[in-house]
Amino acid sequence: MNILEVKNLSKKIGKFELQNISFEVEQGTVMGLIGQNGAGKSSIIRCILNLFKKTSGEITIFGKDHAHFETEIREDLGIVFDELHVPDNLTAIDLDKIYQKVYKRWDSEFFFSLLDRFDISKYDKVKVMSRGMKMKLAIVLALSHHPKLLLLDEPTSGLDPIVRDEMLDLLLGFMEDETHSILFSSHITSDLEKIADTITFIHKGEVLFTETKDSLLYDYGLWKGTKEQATEIPTHAIIGKRPGTFGIELLVKREFVSQAFPLERPTIEEIMVFQVKGG
Repeated sequence: MNILEVKNLSKKIGKFELQNISFEVEQGTVMGLIGQNGAGKSSIIRCILNLFKKTSGEITIFGKDHAHFETEIREDLGIVFDELHVPDNLTAIDLDKIYQKVYKRWDSEFFFSLLDRFDISKYDKVKVMSRGMKMKLAIVLALSHHPKLLLLDEPTSGLDPIVRDEMLDLLLGFMEDETHSILFSSHITSDLEKIADTITFIHKGEVLFTETKDSLLYDYGLWKGTKEQATEIPTHAIIGKRPGTFGIELLVKREFVSQAFPLERPTIEEIMVFQVKGG
């Protein structure tokens, strides 16, 4: 069952354009939306939320049109942007009182238990919190009405590794319920390697590929050698190339390369770089 479907989404924003974006997020899975800054990841999420009105295409959430059933759908959505969008003179206690009136399933007990677990002050105003503390609070707010789908737009950008790890722990806890799903936009691909099931790569407003994480990490290989040795690699196996320290590096499809050639396992970041710069 698909909890989110985006079909042929197009949207023009100034000189930038999303072009025929299509992907699906299955229930019980985490999809990572990757790409350079400015590739269109945030615009896609804003279209899903109907903050940007799409030019064409279809978007369904929980099997319902995202625009026609927007109010109903919001009850089951948890949303986190790259900034905490609440008045900075409020405390967590203030926010609890406000969110009780916004969400029917708001769970104050769960909210305060998460604040304690992640050492977030109940009494500090938002304006005195560090960026890391604000982003932890943002995710706690998103989780505390028990949503079924989380939409995350670069929530770990600019955070130190310890805070990022704490946030990923929160998300892994959320995914222990097999009815939950996450769409996680990020250019920090190491975070997605830890929790994503599938990866959709956006480049200049287009989808370059959607693949399972396991397929990316196991079906691709990184070969390093001299330019002369590289001529022995079948051309149809090569996805991209770039200059290396002592010659050349190739991103290849493992199935087309003889086991006589030693291959390293590439990271998602390396696959992204080769796709964009090594084609």
